[in-house]
Amino acid sequence: MVVGGFPSPADDYIEAGLDLNSLLIPHPISTFLWRVSGEAMQGAGIFDGDLLLVDRSLQPRPGRVVVAVFEGAFTLKRLERFRGGLRLQAAHPAYPPIDLTSATELQIWGVATHVIHPL
Repeated sequence: MVVGGFPSPADDYIEAGLDLNSLLIPHPISTFLWRVSGEAMQGAGIFDGDLLLVDRSLQPRPGRVVVAVFEGAFTLKRLERFRGGLRLQAAHPAYPPIDLTSATELQIWGVATHVIHPL
């Protein structure tokens, strides 16, 4: 835990042994690290150059950000319900949604779980 104010007199107690792998990667065999390219998910706080943890063992459900293969290229979008079906929605107005009912070449590759970017 970090406090944004003055140091506490209880600073003698500091957590030991922080393991980011155990905190961020519950399924190491099926988790991959991707470098984000593009602006399509800026509205979701995912920026060009960020690192993205993607877990292939998780079910792609509406509301989750997924990596998909669309027409032979990887894309990062949010899976959402739309008019009784599903679509991939960008978090940037310049990118149109992809309707999954009409997409002939589409595969959900994995589910994004964490994003890492510099402050």
